[in-house]
Amino acid sequence: MPLSKAREMMNEALKLAQAAAAQGEVPVGAIVVKDGVIIGRGANRPLEHHDPTAHAEILAIRAAAAHLGNDRLTGCDLWVTLEPCAMCAGAIAHSRIARLYYGAEDPKGGAVAHGPRLFEQPTVHHRPEIYSGISADESAELLQAFFKDRR
Repeated sequence: MPLSKAREMMNEALKLAQAAAAQGEVPVGAIVVKDGVIIGRGANRPLEHHDPTAHAEILAIRAAAAHLGNDRLTGCDLWVTLEPCAMCAGAIAHSRIARLYYGAEDPKGGAVAHGPRLFEQPTVHHRPEIYSGISADESAELLQAFFKDRR
């Protein structure tokens, strides 16, 4: 994928992360893309929804599944500003996302390159292609600024 297209996609996720931060939510944004078209968007909303599962990835996956009328998102890409946690990685596997693109790594809560490394487990039934570090600096700076303001 051309670098300009990758930045364009991640910029859409970053806009959603900024919107989450503006609402007092941890700034994580995600989009699901099929054939170059965004079919699902999500920004962290656990506080607003009173729902610990309302992570950006989950909301984007739910929107994309509703758009397609199918629980299988084969041929779809997920773009997210932060390395997915175990819950979100599980949802990625269950929805059959083809490719995962993420920005900043999450050594504390991530489950792709850190922690349980879900997609490396022999029991996982689907493994997406994984591309990390896209707009990682912008994603990390947004998170760092958010938490700095909270301290």
